[in-house]
Amino acid sequence: MPSDKLHANVEQPAAQDELRVLFIGNSQTYSNDLPAIVEALAQANGKRFSYHMIAQGGVSLIEHWNGGEARPTIARGGWDVVVLQQGPSSTPENRALLIDYTRRFAKEIRAAGAEPALYMVWPETRRFGDFDRMSDSYRLAAEAVDGILLPAGEAWRAAWRHDPKAGFYSRDGLHPSTLGSYLTALVIYGRLYGELPPSLPKTLQIRSRRVSRIELRPGQSELLLSAAREANQAFGAQR
Repeated sequence: MPSDKLHANVEQPAAQDELRVLFIGNSQTYSNDLPAIVEALAQANGKRFSYHMIAQGGVSLIEHWNGGEARPTIARGGWDVVVLQQGPSSTPENRALLIDYTRRFAKEIRAAGAEPALYMVWPETRRFGDFDRMSDSYRLAAEAVDGILLPAGEAWRAAWRHDPKAGFYSRDGLHPSTLGSYLTALVIYGRLYGELPPSLPKTLQIRSRRVSRIELRPGQSELLLSAAREANQAFGAQR
């Protein structure tokens, strides 16, 4: 189980053509060091990417808004995109909070010269029936701020339509497995760069203390690329 410790990865100095991304979320962001997987995909495809992550277990956007590093880090600028994430937010109350605090953050994000993005997660396995409501919550939040939707949860569902046994959850039924984080990172990469890689390496080397590499079995590369493409095309209108 991931700890509740705050995790922050200091970005590398930005080059002129570098994409600079700030990730704000909870354990569904820091599990398997998701931003580092996005970075590894970018490097494997000859692109420059730097990031900073502010993520604490169990927190929502309201808690990031009311304290901690998130707002001062946004305000200092230097970002191209700020990725926002909280839990599934499938209940009416949590949906309202997601939309409200997405709006608040989006004003500060744009004032700092960046674009807001919403990282759509997934419900826990014991609440699998919440998938549609969860997806709608993130779509509505992105629409509310004319933000970029990163439809990771929908990519998981797209993959399951082709392979119902694909293991994207970890044992706790909430956090992603390394394969789940890989697909999520692929969705984020595709939305931020406007294209998916033509292929995936059999072994992806990652600059992280949590996950040093991810190895794909035969057929998994095609499954992940197909699922990411399907989800990103379906939600592509949400820029």
